[in-house]
Amino acid sequence: MIDRRSLIAAAAASIAMGCRPAPDPDRQDVALTGNGLFDDLARKFYGGIGLSALDTGSGRRIDFDAISRYAMCSTFKLPLAGMVLALNDAGKLRLDERIGFGPDDLVPYAPFIERQMDRGEATLAELCQAAVTVSDNVAANLLLRRIGGPQAFTQWLRGVGDTTTRLDRIEPDLNSNLPGDSRDTTTPGAMLDTVNRLVLGDALTPASRGQLAQWMVACETGDNRLRAGVPSEWRVGDKTGTSTNGASNDVAIIWPPERAPILIACFINCDTVTARDRDAAHAKVADRILTEFS
Repeated sequence: MIDRRSLIAAAAASIAMGCRPAPDPDRQDVALTGNGLFDDLARKFYGGIGLSALDTGSGRRIDFDAISRYAMCSTFKLPLAGMVLALNDAGKLRLDERIGFGPDDLVPYAPFIERQMDRGEATLAELCQAAVTVSDNVAANLLLRRIGGPQAFTQWLRGVGDTTTRLDRIEPDLNSNLPGDSRDTTTPGAMLDTVNRLVLGDALTPASRGQLAQWMVACETGDNRLRAGVPSEWRVGDKTGTSTNGASNDVAIIWPPERAPILIACFINCDTVTARDRDAAHAKVADRILTEFS
């Protein structure tokens, strides 16, 4: 476990080196634990790593700086798809509803929408799938428009028990990841709890839970992150989030053979190391957590 002196050093270094956020050495943070599993990563990233993991079979939980805020980046697209599924469950919209779009809707990184531009429309189900599996930014913006915008999304999160996560902007502005900016942020603990409610809890019907899990398994953007630390024969699903200035996030559900699922939410924010270093850290986090839970 990192001691107070190390935390103060990490906080000072993070300000100087551009790694954000660092744990607050004056805060009595019960979530800053981990039994020494992640001390080396905290030093490498100058405090800019937070994570939460849950073995849903035993109820055992591992948290490390799990109550600091991190920019969500595209991880928000997972609970956004969950919200659309919940509204479908409630009869307030239909997954086969078609949403139109055109060139004026384009923002950077829209692999699905760009292929469908001549078609000019997609169903809500297709937009959810594109937002989760390939992290299509326009698909996410179209979903946000349909459900009432970032404030409506945040309000819905409050209704399912998430009092922490907030979305304030749309793509791509929500990825600004500015020091001290609480907009478009979550905490590792809050994100893990929300994903638990959506994929394994009672926030969705069984069919919708299965659909959300299926989209996570089909995600194409996380091969080098948490998935890389999971045995290849295990089933795993995830949703990543990335900024151009140091944020590399991943939220995953892992199904070990003949055991209950394991959930991991890992947020890394350090712009003085390479993206490859941050990806490698995700793999180490998954490997260490799975070993600890075994």
